[in-house]
Amino acid sequence: MKGLGGVFLRWLVAAVCVLALVWAALWYFIPAPPSTITIAAGLKGGAFEQTANHYREMLARQHVDLKLRFVNAPPDIVRLIDDPKSGVDAAFVFAGQSSSADLRDLRSLGRIYASPYWIFYRGKELDSLAQLKGKRLNVPVFLPSKILEAYGVNAGNTKITDLPGAPAIKAFRGGELEVVFLPPIELSSPSLQALLRDPTVRLMNVAHAEALTRLFPALNHLVLPQGVIDLERNIPPRDVNLIGSTIAIVVRKELHPALIHLLAQTLQEVHGGAGIFQRAGEFPTRTDPEYPFAEEARDYYKNGPSFLQRYLPFWMINYAKRVAAILIAAVAIVIPVFTYAPRLYAWFMRLRLTRLYRRLRLVNARLRGELTADQVAVLQGDLDHIDRTANMLPLRHSDAFFSLLMHIDMTRARMAARLAELQPARRMA
Repeated sequence: MKGLGGVFLRWLVAAVCVLALVWAALWYFIPAPPSTITIAAGLKGGAFEQTANHYREMLARQHVDLKLRFVNAPPDIVRLIDDPKSGVDAAFVFAGQSSSADLRDLRSLGRIYASPYWIFYRGKELDSLAQLKGKRLNVPVFLPSKILEAYGVNAGNTKITDLPGAPAIKAFRGGELEVVFLPPIELSSPSLQALLRDPTVRLMNVAHAEALTRLFPALNHLVLPQGVIDLERNIPPRDVNLIGSTIAIVVRKELHPALIHLLAQTLQEVHGGAGIFQRAGEFPTRTDPEYPFAEEARDYYKNGPSFLQRYLPFWMINYAKRVAAILIAAVAIVIPVFTYAPRLYAWFMRLRLTRLYRRLRLVNARLRGELTADQVAVLQGDLDHIDRTANMLPLRHSDAFFSLLMHIDMTRARMAARLAELQPARRMA
């Protein structure tokens, strides 16, 4: 019995070790996603902050906290997201901001919308960037300088500043600036609506908009339709050709896949509808000309939410995956156990019988030797113990039990005969 207990103990230790290994593997291969994401959202008070706050509200419903980091210029965004020590997980980036060095650890979740560079001016009509030469301009730092240089406009012949949105508008209204380029701003922005409705201010209709997109692939040709701002007042009075940029969301490649799925879901819900410059379903895009695309995001855009995402809260999905993995592992273990259990049981029974017969054989072997009456009594005790152990065999093994019992009785009869032989000698002594 001690040997049998040792076998069971070894099996128990093996099972505990297997469970520990399964748990460690699940912890490694299915790590829990973090509950916080940090996104670089451009200038404080800019258009990206408003969009990021919308993301924050939606992510909060899934118990994920979105933190915002602000920077002074778009190049700083790229540096932050490319630096693994910055703590930034995602960022808004303009088209054309990257270089080959930036692609190593970044993945795109797609372009989320296209937005124009709003070019406002006063005075006689302007339709070419060449006409800006010699004027007082405010140009945001994220507009590629090569565009103005292609028209011969540079710091040598033109006064160019790079004030952010609100200060630039203030300087333009105060007469300090003759022309102002505004960064991509949502059309509903009060400051933008005020400029579009101001009869003293004009929005430049860029004559070479299409040509510029061919020469500078980071640009887009956008059209502001006649009357789309105010149908009653017919603002704008005609279609306006604009140049603009697409905005992408990029993340670090090591960001947890579950968070990438959640961000892709958020982007699709926020940006998937129709707008002035887009058709329904046009954004977020499933490709990116600058950055490698995150496969998790591409899968979500193509196939939609997974089964677990449809029916479980985000925070429960990882636990559900672990439970499913444990169940699969358990099934993989239990089925073979049930398959081989009868064989294993039969082996244990054979082992018990073999040990009992081995003990019975030893008793018989000693009976054939020279023994005293006391030694025969000791052997009788051993035989009684073998008998008691045999009676513990399950009923289903009655045939083996009766066979063993028959041999025990035969040995008991031989022992009684041997003891009878020793009795006269014991009395004579």
